[in-house]
Amino acid sequence: MKKNPDTMFASDQIEKLRSMSEPLLSWYETHARALPWRIDHAPYRVWVSEIMLQQTRVEAVIPYFECFLHALPNLPALARAPEDQLLKLWEGLGYYSRVRNMQKAAQSVVQGGGTELPESYEQLLALPGIGPYTAGAIASIAFGIPVPAVDGNVLRVLARLLACGDDIALPPVKHAFEQADAGLLPQNRPGDYNQAMMELGATVCLPNAAPRCAICPVRVFCAAEKEGSPQMYPYKSPKKPRVIEERTVFVVVAEKKVLLRRRTDKGLLAGMWELPNLSGWLEAGEISAVLAGWGIEDAAPSALDNGKHIFTHIEWRMKGVLALSCACTPVEGSIWANAAEIAERYALPSAFRPYARLLPELLS
Repeated sequence: MKKNPDTMFASDQIEKLRSMSEPLLSWYETHARALPWRIDHAPYRVWVSEIMLQQTRVEAVIPYFECFLHALPNLPALARAPEDQLLKLWEGLGYYSRVRNMQKAAQSVVQGGGTELPESYEQLLALPGIGPYTAGAIASIAFGIPVPAVDGNVLRVLARLLACGDDIALPPVKHAFEQADAGLLPQNRPGDYNQAMMELGATVCLPNAAPRCAICPVRVFCAAEKEGSPQMYPYKSPKKPRVIEERTVFVVVAEKKVLLRRRTDKGLLAGMWELPNLSGWLEAGEISAVLAGWGIEDAAPSALDNGKHIFTHIEWRMKGVLALSCACTPVEGSIWANAAEIAERYALPSAFRPYARLLPELLS
């Protein structure tokens, strides 16, 4: 595959694709999945759904979306929400900077005297956490502004339609696709077109060797299908290998409460509550010394199953330790939380799921 960062598409290539919007939109009207954020295209709802859908499957997002909208039904409510509530609503979705940036954006709007997202692509783009794709999605779907919204699904569709093998991981290449897509947008239905392209990529023009070309509504326009090799597109340069980190995770329980501590405000899982953990797989003597340092000297630590969690660039390989104590000894920078508090207030990142799932029984 080519890896040319100066990708540009000839006007005749784009012209050949202009008439595909009619069959694409007709297909979308018939085959679009019934999703809660498509019932009402209010700007706030569109925004919440688009942020949640980043890096997350649609099926997983639906209950989160409904719960989030019930708790924080509008932008001012999001702006004033306590951080613990915000993170609890996001618990399990991961990439917590997304929801923190949402709150920063909401607070920026409210501080400026507004109660709704601005009706301008440029003003949306200026808000924290809103990039070109999200701004394009909100502007086109909620406000009918004819701007493209090119996510990973749309990149894949366009790369196949144009049989373009340039590296979509390169910003100039992605920008070229955004320009191409802007030339295809029907001015009267930009939101429907953008959603139709996303839906096509999510349900028909699938990744790798799985495209369902036989049922594609724009098959006759697809250069890659004519070549007989749609699975070859798009090209994306390989990711760097993940960094492997070994961690020892402590599940310390006393008086039907578990010890939690808050991470620092910078770095991975910044500001999140966690089960205490240390770098490396500690030996028995080191584990006892750590517990003693926390003032917990009556617990006989026992091994829990190993766990694993994959972040974007890091993989944690975890060794679990259970320590049962008689009393909730004060530990600097930490709290003791019962089952109800964990269920309602304290959000634990999904990285700790192998051990958090044990807590209902341990704290009962």
